[in-house]
Amino acid sequence: MSLFGRIFLLNALVLVVAAALLVFGPATVSTPALSREVLVLASGLVVMLIANAVLIRVGLAPLGRLTRAMTTIDLLKPGPRLQATGHGEIAELITTFNSMIDRLEAERGYSSAIALSAQESERRRVAQELHDEVGQSLTAVLLSLKRVADQSPQETREELLQVQETTRSTLDEIRRIARRLRPGVLEELGLVSALKALTNEISEPTGLAIRRRFDKNLPPLDAETELVVYRVAQEGLTNTIRHSGADEAELSLKARPSQVELTIRDNGRGIGTSQEGAGIRGMRERALLVGADLEVGAAPGRGTEVRLTVKAKGAGE
Repeated sequence: MSLFGRIFLLNALVLVVAAALLVFGPATVSTPALSREVLVLASGLVVMLIANAVLIRVGLAPLGRLTRAMTTIDLLKPGPRLQATGHGEIAELITTFNSMIDRLEAERGYSSAIALSAQESERRRVAQELHDEVGQSLTAVLLSLKRVADQSPQETREELLQVQETTRSTLDEIRRIARRLRPGVLEELGLVSALKALTNEISEPTGLAIRRRFDKNLPPLDAETELVVYRVAQEGLTNTIRHSGADEAELSLKARPSQVELTIRDNGRGIGTSQEGAGIRGMRERALLVGADLEVGAAPGRGTEVRLTVKAKGAGE
């Protein structure tokens, strides 16, 4: 039965009952109406309205749940679908809404996969150009400066040596940026070695003390999942440096049954009630690409905790 038909039937039922009571009941209405009769009619009207409101409220309750779901849904935080309770058009509406969310999540995942793949390709290209073009050019400049400094008088040589040191520092910084854009260690030595190199690169210039804990015999991960774990760790530590005000952090990689769990915890000011920024939403998009679970919240005691749980290679197939 349609929604209109159900509401019409409920109202008709209440009116029929009221009319039957009026016709077959002992109550009558005088002209002019007595106060006793007005009281009886008012009481009957109140009962009718209450009954009508209760029946309609029960019938439209699923629409209230659907409205709350529409206002709180987040495609980056998949959750359980609404149960298609109710009758007729209401159940059909909830089923259609669930199907729409499924399509939107699939389309967003596909679009995110294309965007992140293009982003990684662009990072590799930029890193390669920094290493091959800019790096080689600066290396040639260093050699030229050294040759000129060796042939220059003493008063000029000191200035050339300072320029040489500045150029060498710039070359080191460019190499560091290239490594962060394209983690070659990840491809060559694996995830654990890449995370160790990442923590060393972050802690040395910033002074952030990072404790590392890596379980032995971690389940194997495919290449895409390892890249997601690395990028989430990179973004999590970057957010710790930029926003938390922490001086200590912990990065751990733990083995779970058919899963690997990455945890980043700091002793900073915490995330509080602030809204999630582009960094956290980017981590969520990466997690969705490999079917991982990402939780960002307050750490036990103080600070912020980022927890990423990914499936091991072959798990769930």
